[in-house]
Amino acid sequence: MLTSDSYARTGLDALALKPTEHDLDVAASLDVETLALDYEGRAHLPTPATLEALAADRTLHLTAPVRADGFDPLGDDSLLREVPETVALTFVAGHGAYLDEEERARAIAPRLRAALDWHADRANETKPWVGTESVERLALSASEEAVQYDLLGRSTAGEVRAMRRMGFDGDLAVYAPTVLTDDDDALLDALGGYVARRGPVRAALPEDASTDASATGRAREVLLAASRDYALAGTPDDVRDQVESLREAGVDTVVGYPARGLTRFR
Repeated sequence: MLTSDSYARTGLDALALKPTEHDLDVAASLDVETLALDYEGRAHLPTPATLEALAADRTLHLTAPVRADGFDPLGDDSLLREVPETVALTFVAGHGAYLDEEERARAIAPRLRAALDWHADRANETKPWVGTESVERLALSASEEAVQYDLLGRSTAGEVRAMRRMGFDGDLAVYAPTVLTDDDDALLDALGGYVARRGPVRAALPEDASTDASATGRAREVLLAASRDYALAGTPDDVRDQVESLREAGVDTVVGYPARGLTRFR
C-alpha cells in the first residue's frame, strides 16, 4: 500500500489516477495533497458524489476532453455542468481512443477558449490545467489563465530551461508514469509498452520486438533507456533525484502516475 512516507520520499507533488486501474476508495484515503484523475471514456467517469469525496480534503483535477459529448462547451456540456465546484479541471483535446469519429473532427481551439471562459466563472479558484499533448501552441496561448500540463520526455528539462531563459513565467506541470522498482523485468512489464509508443523509441526498436520483460538484446537496451527518459523509475530516492532535476529546470509540479497500481507503489 502507498504510505505517506514512500510518497514523500519520491518528492512528487501529485498523483495521476485512472478510474479503470486504480481503486478510488483507496485513493480517497491517501495522504496526498493533489490528485489528477484521467478520463477513460464516459462509462468510467466517476459520479459527482465520488468526485466530491475525493476532493474533500485535497485538490482534485478532473480531465475534461473538450471535444467529447458532455464536456463540449460549444455543444453538449451536460457532464461539465455536473462537475462539483470543489473539483478543478484539466482541459485536454481528448485521446482519440475515447472519442468517436464526429468528436475527433471537432475544432479544438474555440472549445478550449470557451472552456477556460467557463472555468473563470466557477467558484473554484484553483487554476485550471491544460494538457499540451498535440496542442502545445494553443496551451501556451492560455498560459496566463492555466497551468501547462505536459508529458515527460527526453527533451523536457532542456525545453523548460529554454522557456524560462526566454522569460516564460507561467506555471508548468509534468506528467510521468512512475515505477518504484530497480528490477529491470518489473520495469519493462510496467513501462515497456508505454515507452515503445513514443516516436523516437518506436523508430529505434527492432521490428516485431517484444516490449515487456521478455525483450532481449537491442530492444531491451532501448526500452530500459527510454524508461528513464519518458518515466520516473527506480527506488524512491532515485525518483526524488529525477523530480529535483525537473524542478531545477523550472517545472513547478511533477505528477506521477503509479504504473503498477497503488498497492505496488512502495
